[in-house]
Amino acid sequence: MGNKVNPNGYRLGILHTWSSRWFAPDKHQYRKYLFEDVQIRKMLRERFMNAGLVSVEIERSLSGMRIVMSAVRPGIIIGRGGKGLEDLRKVILTLLKVPVAEQSKYTLDLKIEQFKKPFLSARYTADYIAERIIKNFSHRNLAHNTMDRVMESGAKGVKVMYAGRIRGARIARREKYQLGTVPLSSIREDVDFAHTPALTRNGYVGVKVWICRTTTT
Repeated sequence: MGNKVNPNGYRLGILHTWSSRWFAPDKHQYRKYLFEDVQIRKMLRERFMNAGLVSVEIERSLSGMRIVMSAVRPGIIIGRGGKGLEDLRKVILTLLKVPVAEQSKYTLDLKIEQFKKPFLSARYTADYIAERIIKNFSHRNLAHNTMDRVMESGAKGVKVMYAGRIRGARIARREKYQLGTVPLSSIREDVDFAHTPALTRNGYVGVKVWICRTTTT
């Protein structure tokens, strides 16, 4: 089951919550909201690549929107004197196509939280590995060193998988590395999952990361 079902979706509503929380009155509005959420997340990941963005949660109401961002280095997002948030607010309102005359009335609440243990986040860990794969780091040493840092952060287990033309090999293959226990079929286990493509000179190498953080009782 762990190879066929996304671990985050498998635990959705039990251990993990929805990253977008809103209600659409009809299918046309649903399509519009969904497309806006995808655009906002894509823009944030590209704009704050160096901030270590871990998660983006979007909540909507009748009069506005609330965005909660969790990042390893929140100061990059906030900027000096909060200028970064002001610029970000203008960019988001432009993406939402809010008229300039109505932007002052639109409620857009931006909240930034610091993620204190970055290697307990599968998203940060996958991005960390992918960034170094692009720079031609040794994939085996990188996997082992990263897994050691994850375990030192307090995880119960971690698994890393590469797929593609690893180190420029002529034939694509998969390689798996694991430390500790990562039980994918148990809903009680808080397993975080993320995958990131690394674009190397020889093509894409997919990076998947599973992190077992805690056990609920």
